[in-house]
Amino acid sequence: MLVGQGDLLAAAQSSGSAGSSMMSGLEIFWNYTAFASVNPQYLIMIVVGLFFIYLAIKYNYEPLLLIPIGTGIIIGNIPMQEGFQIGIYEEGSVLNYLYFGVTQGIYPPLIFLGIGAMTDFSSLISNPKLMLLGAAAQIGVFGTFIGAMALGFEIHEAGAISIIGGADGPTAIFASAKLAPHLIGSIAIAAYSYMALVPVIQPPIMNLLISKKEKLIRMKPPRSVSKLEKILFPLIGLLLTLFISPSALPLLGMLFFGNLLKESGVTNRLAETARTSMIDIITILLGLTVGASTQAFRLAADPVTGEMVNQGFLTTSSIKIFVLGAISFAVATAGGLLFAKLMNVFLKKEDRVNPLIGAAGVSAVPDSARVVQHEGLKADPSNHLLMHAMAPNVSGVIGSAVAAGIMLSFLM
Repeated sequence: MLVGQGDLLAAAQSSGSAGSSMMSGLEIFWNYTAFASVNPQYLIMIVVGLFFIYLAIKYNYEPLLLIPIGTGIIIGNIPMQEGFQIGIYEEGSVLNYLYFGVTQGIYPPLIFLGIGAMTDFSSLISNPKLMLLGAAAQIGVFGTFIGAMALGFEIHEAGAISIIGGADGPTAIFASAKLAPHLIGSIAIAAYSYMALVPVIQPPIMNLLISKKEKLIRMKPPRSVSKLEKILFPLIGLLLTLFISPSALPLLGMLFFGNLLKESGVTNRLAETARTSMIDIITILLGLTVGASTQAFRLAADPVTGEMVNQGFLTTSSIKIFVLGAISFAVATAGGLLFAKLMNVFLKKEDRVNPLIGAAGVSAVPDSARVVQHEGLKADPSNHLLMHAMAPNVSGVIGSAVAAGIMLSFLM
């Protein structure tokens, strides 16, 4: 069968058209993949996310926090086309709905509810003077505020950043959601990073400030605490702290409510739910969404000037926040240690405290108390400090929430 020249030309044109259409389709497909929009900034943040996961798995550094946060960082830094309601900052996306709990300060109070339901305040009730160590460690909060102002942060931003000094992730998120929502990602990552690195940061400061002789001080065993005292403590604590700092009501109200559920003896099911299933779910959602909010590059309106600026994670502001966080955590630890040494000047010999427990005044519960126990056993294998350290540790949680409430009262 003979084929004419016109038929050959038409076939060639058809083949060329099909090839062009295929290339056009491949180009469209490529443009919709993340590879087309990737840049070094996104890759840096993905590496950071992988590093968090590595720390959690390899060294067991706060795995319940670092694995969700690390995964969230990876998810948040996959380049994607806007308009498909996928990204955490796109209204209507699943991640945006979950992130609502962060921006509106919903998750932190629920975390505090779970913390209250799992915390035993017996050590604090039996030795109330140790509450002063938790208060002393809050020098890190107010020191960070001054440092943030000195570095050029606006006063509301400085107030939000300052809570990193208490080493309290939920409280830092709650304060930043109210005072500086555009800094939530940087503040949260800094706070949780230093909480995870408690075993690395605190021991050198302890060894620098506390002598070998002081590490050997043995404290009197805590006295037995009655059931009535345990029930009255959250009620008295609730009234006292909230009259001092009403703005901390969402955090401290839930903390003491959770503890009352635990100690009342008649709401065991509620207490069990609060300290297990509920806090686990909220930790997953909080960690994942906070991590996903740390996009390397994101243009948004400046809250002060209204100009479009980069509010992504890789900015000079984030670097400043991380530097301030490291310094403030060291200052808070030193504040607790030095105040413990000062207390011993005024206490009878038999009532002296081991200054190591001052390091537990930061809010990283129970990691700081465990570090104190570890350092105490290194100095004297028979000197157990964990129960004593828990007193300033839990008072540090209360103290950081009160500090945050004071900041909110002055700045909102």
